[in-house]
Amino acid sequence: MKKLINTPETLVADALTGFAAAHPGLAVDVEARVVTRSARPAAGKVALVSGGGSGHEPLHAGFVGPGMLDAACPGEVFTSPVPDQVLAAARAVDAGAGVVFLVKNYSGDVMNFRLAAELAAEEGVEVRQVLIDDDVAVEDSTWTAGRRGTGATLVVEKTAGALAERGASLEEVAALAAEVNAASRSFALALTAATVPAVGRPGFDLPEDEIEMGVGIHGEPGRRRAPMRPVRELAAEVVETVLADHDLSPGDPVIALVNGLGGTPLLELYVVFGEVHARLAEHGVTIVRSLVGNYVTSLDMAGFSLTLTRADARLLDLWDAPVDTPALRWS
Repeated sequence: MKKLINTPETLVADALTGFAAAHPGLAVDVEARVVTRSARPAAGKVALVSGGGSGHEPLHAGFVGPGMLDAACPGEVFTSPVPDQVLAAARAVDAGAGVVFLVKNYSGDVMNFRLAAELAAEEGVEVRQVLIDDDVAVEDSTWTAGRRGTGATLVVEKTAGALAERGASLEEVAALAAEVNAASRSFALALTAATVPAVGRPGFDLPEDEIEMGVGIHGEPGRRRAPMRPVRELAAEVVETVLADHDLSPGDPVIALVNGLGGTPLLELYVVFGEVHARLAEHGVTIVRSLVGNYVTSLDMAGFSLTLTRADARLLDLWDAPVDTPALRWS
């Protein structure tokens, strides 16, 4: 294993120290493992908090800033943040209008965010939780009950963040986040496994001529092993799998995210996007907004995920709203 680290034990703290140095516009508490905007939200603004295990960067800390999250809680690598950590984030960003927890559906995340919400309620902080469970690959896994939360997390954080900036209420922001999650489906395939530094070896063995279809972002098993094939065939299968679980109709507009899992060059991701675009066109589904790059990663895993979110005028308006974070920025 060759990694640009000091020690596995200090990896997350060292990364947060570097993150703070690179983004002085954010407030990074390395000891508490909480990242917030430098300024507390304006009075009356609903705050958005998300988090999860490290190793999925830029998710979530990379999405803290105007137009998206107010705070993020990075856990250890592939490990959920603890309740006290989430509670500290909620305390830091509550501006009197309540806090929405955006939680990927992994058992540890769900349990710890729920406990944090209960603790926050005891302190008078009103919290709503929205589960993100867009992965159509499996119904259950060793990491979660029900579908896993993957690429749709970005779409939920972006659109709910935009709505919160406009002064929407706690109930309105939580409802929009749930609505966007319900309108999203994702599926991923892996060419290689991720290597967790503390373990020192790939999470699973994968022969050179095989791939894992439906893999999770921690390397959880997918639907099946399959032979490696040209990307045209792989993209076609991924599109068909997502569409088979979606209620999209010909003419429907979608936001499409082709997301790298950390070890795939952007050059190859654009090849994937071209094939996805062509396959969706054959079905009459129109990509009206797109994003291509490494946004919800799994350390150094090679592969990609596809997320399709059915869009309408309101959702597109929120998607297009200005955002200014380390990993997502437009005006």
